[in-house]
Amino acid sequence: MHEAPLIATLVSGIVLAFVFAALAHRLRLPALAGYLLAGVVVGPFTPGYVADGRIAHELAEVGVVLLMFGVGLHFSLRDLLSVKSLAIPGALGQMAVATVLGLLLGWVLGWPLAQGFVFGLALSVASTVVLLRAMEERRLLETERGRIAVGWLIVEDLAMVLALVLLPAVGGALAAGQGVSFGALAGTVGIAIGKVILFVALMLVVGARLIPWLLARVAGSGSRELFRLAVLAIALGVAFGVAGAFGVSFELGAFFAGMMMGESKLAHDAAEETLPLRDAFAVLFFVSIGMLFNYRVVFTEPLVVLAALAIIVLGKSLAALLIVLASRRPLRTALTIAVSLAQIGEFSFILIGVGVAQHMVSKEAQDVLLAAAILSILLNPWLFKLLDRAKPWLDAREALADVTEASLDEPLPEEAGNLAGHVVVVGYGRLGRLLCDGLLARGRPLLAMEMEPERVEALRRQGIRTISGQASRDEALVAASLGAASALLVTVPDAFEAGEIVRVARQLNPRLTICARAGSGAAVAHLRGQGADLVVSGEREMARGMLDCLCTDAT
Repeated sequence: MHEAPLIATLVSGIVLAFVFAALAHRLRLPALAGYLLAGVVVGPFTPGYVADGRIAHELAEVGVVLLMFGVGLHFSLRDLLSVKSLAIPGALGQMAVATVLGLLLGWVLGWPLAQGFVFGLALSVASTVVLLRAMEERRLLETERGRIAVGWLIVEDLAMVLALVLLPAVGGALAAGQGVSFGALAGTVGIAIGKVILFVALMLVVGARLIPWLLARVAGSGSRELFRLAVLAIALGVAFGVAGAFGVSFELGAFFAGMMMGESKLAHDAAEETLPLRDAFAVLFFVSIGMLFNYRVVFTEPLVVLAALAIIVLGKSLAALLIVLASRRPLRTALTIAVSLAQIGEFSFILIGVGVAQHMVSKEAQDVLLAAAILSILLNPWLFKLLDRAKPWLDAREALADVTEASLDEPLPEEAGNLAGHVVVVGYGRLGRLLCDGLLARGRPLLAMEMEPERVEALRRQGIRTISGQASRDEALVAASLGAASALLVTVPDAFEAGEIVRVARQLNPRLTICARAGSGAAVAHLRGQGADLVVSGEREMARGMLDCLCTDAT
């Protein structure tokens, strides 16, 4: 075991993560609980085999890099700039609140000022892995809420880059008993900011052209193995290369590499190639956190741990909630951002570790932060479940507010009353967006139906007539004037909801052309049974396209 620490750490982490995750699933607990417990078992604070913590941390870093690279693939510079007015002041304001609360806790406990400051700053930064996994599970990354959350993370990342540059300089001066020189500090800040600006400019000017060009050339070779290797080389190479050259974090470098690769038409293929590795290494991230956990601190300092947890779950979340509401965003958006930030992770551990190394933070304070971090990570899925349960109430609240403002959330017949021969598109996800763009390009009259408030706003900004709300409601479909419509295109992924929409639409207009999507053979049969004229599924349509090609050649 000791002769191959990398293999031993990798195997023990993956195997135990699977065992405890299966047990957690059996007990109806989040899989994260199993991953963390696996880390505790192979950590230095429990008897038996102890995995190599340094190697586990480095493997976890690969998972974070691949995760941020995947997010960058689906993110564009336009998306990032569209939320800057909220993400920048929001992230900085929320970090300031959490840091002050940490300082106050340190003052109550009699900690030195420097220790309270570093501790509070570490409490202010959310975990990239936890936030993005929660967003992906709920398909929120493409919504405005997802864009705000990612933009918020990027601002926090940049702030932490600056903090990690300054902390050793300040800590070294304090340890030597010297005052901190303002001129030296300003110079250090200026150099750090200059490096970040140079990195961003280089990625936008050179990376935006070079990375898609390189990917297209590799794809032209026809070798899928070479293409897969190129994607990983770009993701990891850019992340680690720019970290050394510009002093930015691995995560930020990977995000920009993904964002530049996202300009290529092969971005979807690149995302598919990195998905298996990303998921496997992301699991090792949680295992590595569990390895750091000294469970004894929960018994020796329970009140301090609970106070730190309260700052994470209540203090910073309430600050984020109020900031988002002050920007006149919907309550749903504010709650989603607040819940997603109610945890801390990788940057918190790095920052507190640097504080300990610079003798600014005690080992006991580090143990308290780790305990609070793990508890916040365990609580976060439950907070999202509570938010999911509040969805009917939020839907009703938004519908009532929109009716009061004479909007279309409670659909009005006159909205579609002057349409005839129009196409109704239900759902404005990726498929719905492509359909709407295609119909607009062909000059076809169009009416969209969508539930997500952010997507509704996007549709209306394009001048597309939109009915917001549950499309399976009879009154919503009546308001869409299906009797005068030429076709109904249902892009909803849930087969049962789509089936209900198809059934009601068929009753309203027996002659209506209805097309729907399906994810399985059973869904195809269900939708056809409800009255759909055409049901589209990926494999079937590809096979049909290939057969049509053969028929065309034969003629």
